[in-house]
Amino acid sequence: MTDARYMALALQLGRRGMGRVWPNPAVGCVIVGHGRILGRGWTQDGGRPHAEVMALAQAGDAARGATVYVTLEPCAHHGKTPPCAQALIAAGVARVVVALDDPDPRVAGRGIAMLEQAGIVVETGLLSDQARADHAGFLARITAGRPFVTLKLAGSLDGRIATASGDSQWITGPEARRAVHMMRARHDAVLVGAGTLRADDPALNVRGLGITRQPVRIVVSRAAKLPLTSQLAQTAKQSPVWICHGPRADVADWVALGAVSLPCALRAGQVAPEAMMQVLAGAGLTRVFCEGGGMLAASLLGAGLVDELVVMTAGCAIGAEGTPALAAMGIGPLADAPRFALHDLARLGDDVMARWRRV
Repeated sequence: MTDARYMALALQLGRRGMGRVWPNPAVGCVIVGHGRILGRGWTQDGGRPHAEVMALAQAGDAARGATVYVTLEPCAHHGKTPPCAQALIAAGVARVVVALDDPDPRVAGRGIAMLEQAGIVVETGLLSDQARADHAGFLARITAGRPFVTLKLAGSLDGRIATASGDSQWITGPEARRAVHMMRARHDAVLVGAGTLRADDPALNVRGLGITRQPVRIVVSRAAKLPLTSQLAQTAKQSPVWICHGPRADVADWVALGAVSLPCALRAGQVAPEAMMQVLAGAGLTRVFCEGGGMLAASLLGAGLVDELVVMTAGCAIGAEGTPALAAMGIGPLADAPRFALHDLARLGDDVMARWRRV
Protein backbone atom coordinates (compact mmCIF):
# COMPACT_ATOMS: atom_id res chain seq x y z
CA MET A 1 0.00 0.00 0.00
CA THR A 2 1.07 3.57 -0.64
CA ASP A 3 1.17 6.47 1.83
CA ALA A 4 -2.09 7.78 0.37
CA ARG A 5 -3.89 4.48 0.91
CA TYR A 6 -2.74 4.26 4.54
CA MET A 7 -3.89 7.82 5.14
CA ALA A 8 -7.23 7.07 3.48
CA LEU A 9 -7.62 4.20 5.94
CA ALA A 10 -6.80 6.54 8.83
CA LEU A 11 -9.46 8.96 7.60
CA GLN A 12 -11.98 6.14 7.33
CA LEU A 13 -11.22 5.09 10.91
CA GLY A 14 -11.52 8.67 12.15
CA ARG A 15 -15.05 8.96 10.79
CA ARG A 16 -16.15 6.29 13.25
CA GLY A 17 -15.89 8.93 15.95
CA MET A 18 -18.09 11.54 14.26
CA GLY A 19 -20.86 12.62 16.59
CA ARG A 20 -19.30 10.73 19.49
CA VAL A 21 -16.10 12.56 20.48
CA TRP A 22 -16.95 16.26 20.84
CA PRO A 23 -15.44 18.65 21.80
CA ASN A 24 -12.43 16.77 20.43
CA PRO A 25 -11.79 16.09 16.74
CA ALA A 26 -12.59 12.65 15.30
CA VAL A 27 -9.03 11.57 14.47
CA GLY A 28 -7.87 8.34 12.88
CA CYS A 29 -4.42 6.76 13.11
CA VAL A 30 -2.63 3.85 11.40
CA ILE A 31 0.82 2.52 12.32
CA VAL A 32 2.75 0.65 9.63
CA GLY A 33 6.03 -1.24 9.76
CA HIS A 34 7.74 -3.71 7.42
CA GLY A 35 4.86 -3.42 4.95
CA ARG A 36 2.11 -4.40 7.35
CA ILE A 37 -0.34 -2.61 9.60
CA LEU A 38 0.76 -2.85 13.23
CA GLY A 39 -1.90 -0.74 14.89
CA ARG A 40 -5.12 1.13 14.13
CA GLY A 41 -7.04 3.57 16.26
CA TRP A 42 -9.61 6.33 16.34
CA THR A 43 -10.69 8.83 18.98
CA GLN A 44 -12.94 7.09 21.47
CA ASP A 45 -16.34 8.16 22.77
CA GLY A 46 -16.19 11.36 24.76
CA GLY A 47 -12.92 12.37 23.12
CA ARG A 48 -10.43 10.04 24.78
CA PRO A 49 -8.32 7.99 24.55
CA HIS A 50 -6.97 9.67 21.44
CA ALA A 51 -6.44 7.85 18.16
CA GLU A 52 -2.64 7.71 18.46
CA VAL A 53 -2.83 6.17 21.93
CA MET A 54 -5.25 3.50 20.72
CA ALA A 55 -3.05 2.62 17.74
CA LEU A 56 0.14 2.55 19.86
CA ALA A 57 -1.50 0.22 22.37
CA GLN A 58 -2.34 -2.17 19.55
CA ALA A 59 1.12 -1.97 17.98
CA GLY A 60 3.06 -2.39 21.23
CA ASP A 61 6.84 -2.66 20.93
CA ALA A 62 6.51 -3.18 17.17
CA ALA A 63 5.87 0.57 16.83
CA ARG A 64 9.61 1.26 17.20
CA GLY A 65 10.94 2.40 13.84
CA ALA A 66 7.45 2.39 12.27
CA THR A 67 5.57 5.01 10.24
CA VAL A 68 2.49 6.64 11.72
CA TYR A 69 -0.35 8.05 9.60
CA VAL A 70 -2.61 10.45 11.51
CA THR A 71 -5.38 12.70 10.20
CA LEU A 72 -4.64 15.70 12.45
CA GLU A 73 -1.46 17.00 14.04
CA PRO A 74 -0.75 15.10 17.28
CA CYS A 75 -1.57 17.15 20.36
CA ALA A 76 1.28 18.78 22.26
CA HIS A 77 -0.43 19.91 25.46
CA HIS A 78 -1.28 18.28 28.77
CA GLY A 79 -5.05 18.12 29.18
CA LYS A 80 -6.93 15.20 30.66
CA THR A 81 -4.38 13.00 28.87
CA PRO A 82 -0.65 13.44 28.15
CA PRO A 83 0.41 14.80 24.72
CA CYS A 84 0.10 12.32 21.86
CA ALA A 85 3.30 13.74 20.36
CA GLN A 86 5.16 12.65 23.48
CA ALA A 87 3.58 9.19 23.30
CA LEU A 88 4.82 8.79 19.72
CA ILE A 89 8.30 9.88 20.75
CA ALA A 90 8.36 7.43 23.66
CA ALA A 91 7.26 4.62 21.34
CA GLY A 92 10.27 5.24 19.12
CA VAL A 93 8.45 5.72 15.83
CA ALA A 94 10.64 6.84 12.93
CA ARG A 95 8.24 8.78 10.72
CA VAL A 96 4.90 10.54 11.15
CA VAL A 97 2.68 11.51 8.21
CA VAL A 98 0.12 14.16 9.14
CA ALA A 99 -2.85 15.06 6.95
CA LEU A 100 -3.67 18.43 8.53
CA ASP A 101 -2.13 20.91 10.96
CA ASP A 102 -4.13 21.56 14.14
CA PRO A 103 -5.15 25.25 14.49
CA ASP A 104 -5.91 24.87 18.20
CA PRO A 105 -3.63 27.45 19.91
CA ARG A 106 -2.54 24.76 22.36
CA VAL A 107 -1.10 22.78 19.43
CA ALA A 108 -0.67 24.93 16.27
CA GLY A 109 2.61 23.40 15.11
CA ARG A 110 3.93 22.46 18.54
CA GLY A 111 3.11 18.80 18.05
CA ILE A 112 5.07 18.67 14.81
CA ALA A 113 7.94 20.63 16.38
CA MET A 114 8.14 18.17 19.30
CA LEU A 115 8.37 15.24 16.91
CA GLU A 116 11.03 16.86 14.74
CA GLN A 117 13.11 17.87 17.76
CA ALA A 118 13.10 14.22 18.78
CA GLY A 119 14.56 13.26 15.39
CA ILE A 120 11.35 11.92 13.91
CA VAL A 121 10.72 12.59 10.21
CA VAL A 122 7.44 14.50 9.80
CA GLU A 123 5.57 14.97 6.54
CA THR A 124 2.38 17.03 6.30
CA GLY A 125 -0.43 17.71 3.83
CA LEU A 126 -1.25 14.21 2.59
CA LEU A 127 -4.98 14.07 1.69
CA SER A 128 -5.39 17.41 3.44
CA ASP A 129 -8.56 18.34 1.53
CA GLN A 130 -10.34 15.21 2.73
CA ALA A 131 -9.02 15.70 6.24
CA ARG A 132 -10.23 19.30 6.22
CA ALA A 133 -13.71 18.11 5.23
CA ASP A 134 -13.74 15.40 7.90
CA HIS A 135 -12.54 17.81 10.60
CA ALA A 136 -14.72 20.71 9.42
CA GLY A 137 -16.69 20.81 12.68
CA PHE A 138 -13.63 20.94 14.91
CA LEU A 139 -11.97 23.50 12.64
CA ALA A 140 -15.08 25.71 12.64
CA ARG A 141 -15.28 25.65 16.44
CA ILE A 142 -11.61 26.57 16.83
CA THR A 143 -11.26 29.14 14.04
CA ALA A 144 -14.77 30.63 13.72
CA GLY A 145 -16.16 30.06 17.21
CA ARG A 146 -19.16 28.09 15.98
CA PRO A 147 -20.02 24.51 15.01
CA PHE A 148 -20.32 23.19 11.47
CA VAL A 149 -24.02 23.30 10.56
CA THR A 150 -25.87 20.86 8.31
CA LEU A 151 -29.41 21.90 7.39
CA LYS A 152 -31.77 19.14 6.28
CA LEU A 153 -34.88 19.96 4.27
CA ALA A 154 -37.31 17.21 3.26
CA GLY A 155 -40.33 18.02 1.14
CA SER A 156 -42.38 17.65 -2.00
CA LEU A 157 -41.40 18.45 -5.57
CA ASP A 158 -42.70 21.98 -5.04
CA GLY A 159 -40.81 22.53 -1.79
CA ARG A 160 -43.66 21.93 0.67
CA ILE A 161 -43.22 20.12 3.98
CA ALA A 162 -46.90 19.72 4.92
CA THR A 163 -50.36 20.08 3.46
CA ALA A 164 -52.68 22.97 4.35
CA SER A 165 -54.16 20.79 7.12
CA GLY A 166 -50.70 20.22 8.60
CA ASP A 167 -50.37 16.60 7.46
CA SER A 168 -46.68 15.83 6.94
CA GLN A 169 -46.07 12.18 7.87
CA TRP A 170 -44.67 10.86 5.75
CA ILE A 171 -43.71 12.88 2.66
CA THR A 172 -40.47 10.95 2.17
CA GLY A 173 -40.10 7.18 2.35
CA PRO A 174 -38.40 4.80 4.79
CA GLU A 175 -35.06 4.85 2.97
CA ALA A 176 -34.83 8.63 3.30
CA ARG A 177 -35.83 8.48 6.96
CA ARG A 178 -33.14 5.88 7.64
CA ALA A 179 -30.58 8.16 5.99
CA VAL A 180 -31.67 10.95 8.34
CA HIS A 181 -31.01 8.72 11.34
CA MET A 182 -27.54 7.98 9.97
CA MET A 183 -26.86 11.70 9.61
CA ARG A 184 -28.08 12.35 13.16
CA ALA A 185 -25.61 9.74 14.39
CA ARG A 186 -22.69 11.54 12.70
CA HIS A 187 -23.47 14.89 14.32
CA ASP A 188 -23.01 15.99 17.91
CA ALA A 189 -26.48 17.48 18.15
CA VAL A 190 -29.87 17.73 16.43
CA LEU A 191 -31.51 21.16 16.38
CA VAL A 192 -35.15 22.15 15.85
CA GLY A 193 -37.30 25.19 16.46
CA ALA A 194 -40.19 25.48 18.87
CA GLY A 195 -42.75 25.19 16.06
CA THR A 196 -41.43 21.79 15.04
CA LEU A 197 -41.53 20.59 18.63
CA ARG A 198 -45.14 21.68 19.01
CA ALA A 199 -46.32 20.39 15.63
CA ASP A 200 -44.49 17.07 15.40
CA ASP A 201 -43.43 16.18 18.97
CA PRO A 202 -40.22 14.59 17.59
CA ALA A 203 -37.93 12.31 19.60
CA LEU A 204 -34.84 13.52 17.64
CA ASN A 205 -32.88 10.41 18.58
CA VAL A 206 -31.16 7.78 16.46
CA ARG A 207 -33.27 4.68 15.96
CA GLY A 208 -32.87 1.44 14.07
CA LEU A 209 -29.07 1.56 13.78
CA GLY A 210 -27.99 -0.05 17.03
CA ILE A 211 -26.60 3.29 18.25
CA THR A 212 -26.29 3.72 22.02
CA ARG A 213 -24.62 7.14 22.26
CA GLN A 214 -27.30 9.64 21.27
CA PRO A 215 -26.82 13.19 19.94
CA VAL A 216 -27.73 16.16 22.07
CA ARG A 217 -31.29 17.29 21.27
CA ILE A 218 -31.63 21.06 21.07
CA VAL A 219 -34.72 23.26 20.85
CA VAL A 220 -34.46 26.99 20.17
CA SER A 221 -37.30 29.06 21.61
CA ARG A 222 -37.20 32.72 22.68
CA ALA A 223 -39.64 32.33 25.59
CA ALA A 224 -39.21 28.56 26.08
CA LYS A 225 -42.98 28.09 26.33
CA LEU A 226 -42.73 24.48 25.28
CA PRO A 227 -45.01 21.54 26.12
CA LEU A 228 -43.78 19.62 29.14
CA THR A 229 -45.68 16.57 27.87
CA SER A 230 -43.46 16.34 24.77
CA GLN A 231 -41.15 13.41 24.13
CA LEU A 232 -38.11 15.62 24.67
CA ALA A 233 -39.31 16.82 28.05
CA GLN A 234 -40.20 13.33 29.22
CA THR A 235 -36.87 11.80 28.15
CA ALA A 236 -34.49 14.64 29.10
CA LYS A 237 -32.90 12.56 31.86
CA GLN A 238 -32.27 9.62 29.53
CA SER A 239 -30.74 11.58 26.63
CA PRO A 240 -29.44 15.16 26.69
CA VAL A 241 -31.87 18.00 25.93
CA TRP A 242 -30.67 21.61 25.66
CA ILE A 243 -32.93 24.66 25.41
CA CYS A 244 -31.55 27.76 23.63
CA HIS A 245 -33.70 30.64 24.82
CA GLY A 246 -33.84 34.36 25.48
CA PRO A 247 -32.26 35.83 28.63
CA ARG A 248 -35.60 36.29 30.42
CA ALA A 249 -37.24 32.96 29.60
CA ASP A 250 -38.46 30.81 32.47
CA VAL A 251 -37.00 27.34 31.96
CA ALA A 252 -37.20 26.12 35.55
CA ASP A 253 -39.69 23.36 34.71
CA TRP A 254 -37.51 22.05 31.88
CA VAL A 255 -34.39 22.15 34.03
CA ALA A 256 -36.25 20.20 36.71
CA LEU A 257 -36.94 17.53 34.11
CA GLY A 258 -33.23 17.31 33.25
CA ALA A 259 -32.79 19.79 30.41
CA VAL A 260 -29.85 22.19 30.13
CA SER A 261 -30.60 25.92 29.94
CA LEU A 262 -28.56 27.96 27.42
CA PRO A 263 -29.47 31.67 27.49
CA CYS A 264 -28.76 33.42 24.18
CA ALA A 265 -28.90 37.03 23.04
CA LEU A 266 -31.94 38.20 21.11
CA ARG A 267 -32.22 40.13 17.87
CA ALA A 268 -35.49 41.51 16.52
CA GLY A 269 -37.31 39.65 19.29
CA GLN A 270 -35.90 36.21 18.42
CA VAL A 271 -32.87 34.21 19.47
CA ALA A 272 -29.99 35.56 17.37
CA PRO A 273 -28.63 32.63 15.32
CA GLU A 274 -25.02 33.85 15.49
CA ALA A 275 -25.20 34.18 19.28
CA MET A 276 -26.79 30.75 19.58
CA MET A 277 -24.03 29.13 17.55
CA GLN A 278 -21.38 30.81 19.67
CA VAL A 279 -23.05 29.45 22.79
CA LEU A 280 -23.23 25.95 21.32
CA ALA A 281 -19.55 26.08 20.35
CA GLY A 282 -18.72 27.26 23.84
CA ALA A 283 -20.52 24.19 25.15
CA GLY A 284 -18.22 22.02 23.03
CA LEU A 285 -20.34 21.17 20.00
CA THR A 286 -18.56 20.80 16.67
CA ARG A 287 -21.28 19.46 14.33
CA VAL A 288 -24.98 20.41 14.47
CA PHE A 289 -27.72 18.84 12.35
CA CYS A 290 -30.70 21.18 11.92
CA GLU A 291 -34.07 19.62 11.04
CA GLY A 292 -36.16 22.80 10.91
CA GLY A 293 -38.71 24.21 10.87
CA GLY A 294 -39.04 26.87 8.26
CA MET A 295 -38.32 29.92 10.43
CA LEU A 296 -35.20 28.43 12.01
CA ALA A 297 -33.94 27.18 8.65
CA ALA A 298 -34.48 30.59 7.05
CA SER A 299 -32.73 32.38 9.90
CA LEU A 300 -29.67 30.13 9.68
CA LEU A 301 -29.48 30.51 5.91
CA GLY A 302 -29.95 34.26 6.13
CA ALA A 303 -27.15 34.54 8.67
CA GLY A 304 -24.75 32.56 6.49
CA LEU A 305 -24.44 29.81 9.09
CA VAL A 306 -25.33 26.79 6.94
CA ASP A 307 -22.24 24.92 5.75
CA GLU A 308 -24.00 21.93 4.21
CA LEU A 309 -27.53 21.71 2.86
CA VAL A 310 -29.18 18.29 2.51
CA VAL A 311 -32.40 18.37 0.46
CA MET A 312 -34.60 15.28 0.26
CA THR A 313 -37.27 15.47 -2.41
CA ALA A 314 -40.27 13.18 -2.67
CA GLY A 315 -42.18 12.54 -5.89
CA CYS A 316 -45.35 14.33 -4.86
CA ALA A 317 -46.77 17.83 -5.30
CA ILE A 318 -48.74 19.65 -2.59
CA GLY A 319 -49.39 23.11 -3.98
CA ALA A 320 -49.07 26.68 -2.82
CA GLU A 321 -51.48 26.20 0.08
CA GLY A 322 -49.02 23.79 1.72
CA THR A 323 -46.37 24.79 4.25
CA PRO A 324 -43.12 25.89 2.58
CA ALA A 325 -39.81 24.41 3.67
CA LEU A 326 -38.44 27.90 4.32
CA ALA A 327 -40.02 30.94 5.90
CA ALA A 328 -39.62 34.40 4.34
CA MET A 329 -36.00 35.50 4.03
CA GLY A 330 -36.50 39.05 2.78
CA ILE A 331 -34.33 38.59 -0.29
CA GLY A 332 -34.60 41.27 -2.97
CA PRO A 333 -31.89 40.95 -5.64
CA LEU A 334 -31.19 37.38 -6.66
CA ALA A 335 -27.52 38.06 -6.02
CA ASP A 336 -28.33 38.23 -2.29
CA ALA A 337 -29.62 34.65 -2.21
CA PRO A 338 -27.36 32.13 -0.40
CA ARG A 339 -25.51 29.98 -2.92
CA PHE A 340 -24.47 26.36 -2.62
CA ALA A 341 -22.56 24.00 -4.93
CA LEU A 342 -23.85 20.48 -5.57
CA HIS A 343 -21.64 17.95 -3.79
CA ASP A 344 -23.45 14.69 -4.53
CA LEU A 345 -26.79 13.26 -5.56
CA ALA A 346 -28.33 9.94 -4.50
CA ARG A 347 -31.52 7.99 -4.92
CA LEU A 348 -33.13 6.77 -1.69
CA GLY A 349 -35.99 4.48 -2.60
CA ASP A 350 -38.47 6.71 -4.45
CA ASP A 351 -36.86 9.90 -3.13
CA VAL A 352 -33.83 11.92 -4.20
CA MET A 353 -31.22 13.34 -1.83
CA ALA A 354 -29.03 16.23 -2.94
CA ARG A 355 -26.13 17.35 -0.77
CA TRP A 356 -24.97 20.94 -1.28
CA ARG A 357 -21.91 22.73 0.14
CA ARG A 358 -21.67 26.44 0.78
CA VAL A 359 -19.89 28.33 -1.98
